[in-house]
Amino acid sequence: MSEFWDKRYSESTYAYGVEPNAFFKEALATIEVKGTVLLAAEGEGRNAVYAAKQGWKVKAFDQSEEAKNKALSLATQQEVVLDYIVSDIELLSYERESMDALVLIYAHFPKEVRRAYHQKLSQYLKVGGWLIMEAFEKKHLEKQRVNTKVGGPNQIDMLYSLEELREDFLGFDFLLLEETDTLLNEGIYHQGEARVVRLIAKKK
Repeated sequence: MSEFWDKRYSESTYAYGVEPNAFFKEALATIEVKGTVLLAAEGEGRNAVYAAKQGWKVKAFDQSEEAKNKALSLATQQEVVLDYIVSDIELLSYERESMDALVLIYAHFPKEVRRAYHQKLSQYLKVGGWLIMEAFEKKHLEKQRVNTKVGGPNQIDMLYSLEELREDFLGFDFLLLEETDTLLNEGIYHQGEARVVRLIAKKK
């Protein structure tokens, strides 16, 4: 998959734009104390740069070298600093319980590793830390049939359900857990009506 993402992110334009995801922006604004945030599968850095501009200390990773290059370029333009590494989740070695917030925006993992990945990422979050997530829900396939420009994985096992997320994040108190339709306007690859899951939670 790193080859797929390297190809996508090697384009001159930003695949998903340079503005932060709307739900992420709204959710982040509800957190009063700003500490260290980890953005998983962060791509070209639009959300990481936004968090840094809001005063967060930002750590981010992606499996694509091209993604990192674009993210650091955007950070330079916006005059912020990102601690951005290229890594697969299996190889991550952040300190346990070192993050105040964990963010997963359209971070989709195969069914056979999804739960293990979510649980590993959760280990980096402090007790009382925040989890923010938006991703495509399983019924999103119906939206793709109507409009291919809306993007997202085209395999149902790569899409999420509320039940799966409840089980993946057992050690959390959910403040928001919903599926809903939303209108995406993010770069050239997220355009149109999508079916998404949204999650805001605190680690117990």
